[in-house]
Amino acid sequence: MQNILDQLEERRKIARLGGGQQRIDTQHKKGKLTARERVDLLLDEGSFEEFDMFVDHKCTDFGMADKKIPGDGVVTGWGKVNGRIIYLFAKDFTVFGGSLSETHAKKIQKVQDMALRNRAPVIGLFDAGGARIQEGVAALGGYGEVFKRNVEASGVIPQISLIMGPCAGGDVYSPAMTDFIFMVKDTSYMFVTGPDVVKTVTNETVTAEELGGASVHAVKSSVVDGAFENDVEALLQLRRFIDFLPASNLVPAPQFPATDSITRLDNAMDTLIPDNANQPYDMKELIYSVIDDEDFFEIQEKHAPNIITGFGRIEGKTVGFVANQPMALAGVLDSNASRKAARFIRFCDCFSIPIVSFIDVPGFLPGTDQEYGGLIKHGAKLLFAYAEATVPLISVITRKSYGGAYDVMSSKHIGGDINYAWPSAEIAVMGAKGAVEIIFRQDIGDDEKIAEHITDYEQRFCSPFVAAERGYIDDVIMPHSTRRRIANALNLLANKKVETPWRKHDNIPL
Repeated sequence: MQNILDQLEERRKIARLGGGQQRIDTQHKKGKLTARERVDLLLDEGSFEEFDMFVDHKCTDFGMADKKIPGDGVVTGWGKVNGRIIYLFAKDFTVFGGSLSETHAKKIQKVQDMALRNRAPVIGLFDAGGARIQEGVAALGGYGEVFKRNVEASGVIPQISLIMGPCAGGDVYSPAMTDFIFMVKDTSYMFVTGPDVVKTVTNETVTAEELGGASVHAVKSSVVDGAFENDVEALLQLRRFIDFLPASNLVPAPQFPATDSITRLDNAMDTLIPDNANQPYDMKELIYSVIDDEDFFEIQEKHAPNIITGFGRIEGKTVGFVANQPMALAGVLDSNASRKAARFIRFCDCFSIPIVSFIDVPGFLPGTDQEYGGLIKHGAKLLFAYAEATVPLISVITRKSYGGAYDVMSSKHIGGDINYAWPSAEIAVMGAKGAVEIIFRQDIGDDEKIAEHITDYEQRFCSPFVAAERGYIDDVIMPHSTRRRIANALNLLANKKVETPWRKHDNIPL
């Protein structure tokens, strides 16, 4: 019996070495952890249960019959993060470059199936070179099976991808269909075709970082939701992030002990809005004032900074925040901001996370670039996302809420449940000066008359009390009491139910 146990331990030792010590050393020299080191850092100590450690590929072409390594380039299994079960797979770059074979794909599929059956999040750690060329269509078929499962799990369980090395070809499409993607700066990249192919086809000379690094996808393309400095920070932040999310669409997000009183008042909010209507201020100050213990996890911080999206807690419960940011483009809505916010709102709605919106928006960004780029359709995505959401929707207008952007940003008219305004709120078709110059065009040049008209317009249309008189604003609140009022509203809406007409699915303007 001891001999058999020794054989088992030896097999495990070989499997844990992956591609061997030399390749592990090479991985470390690049500033990267191995797949198993990443799993150990992500999960609670001692909680990992591995599947299919001894599985190997079945390919016999191109000499592959003599090249078999247990595990076949991916570590799979389940474990716990802060006591909560998750399923995961981690691509092992030391084994065939982490390339996907038919067997490799089946290991991932098993984890996906188990996560869906057991209603628990699934996390993918990517560090791979795409499909295994020696297997041809068998590898491509494996990708298709993984993709199909991504779609089946969408909106049922959270799916998170962390890109920790190369991610090319077919490997990019599975992360693209997950709920959130994060990258590691300088050591990871994503692209459909690499720099060499780009050079051959388009004659462009570009580096891997310029083509698909974190600096591209976290800022320009919006493919990823955040980027971290190194493997360790990425995995520790991922542990923190998971705590904001529910295990599935059938259960609420975990509730943490409420150490921050909801009766706390923040008098600094009474002076947040500048006297000059054209002067910016940082909307994040309001978010940090409202949430528990200033613990905010921002999503896509570097992309479309004119709108803020992210998760915080109020009374220990997860809340999604969407906020116009006057510090960037005056908080205007453009194509990028509309897509960013719409995607975030739809995730929150899938998993029953209430949404709080802080509004200071002068309208949609004008210009040919925006119109040619489809601003109408992208803006409609945001409108659609808010209007279809059935979770509690609470909004606070802090300053400007002009034109169509007023309707789009969780207004009462498209389903907002509780709509507050600060006394500084201005709700109108447009700013007073622009409106007066259109209405009283004949008086342009007479500064005294124009000034009178502006004052009159501001009193008649820009005051929040005009909207409040019609019931479009539920209350005009003191800025320092915003946290308490939002917490009360969330408790009021805790059991919200919405009846919607039967349909196979909606048809959002993609």
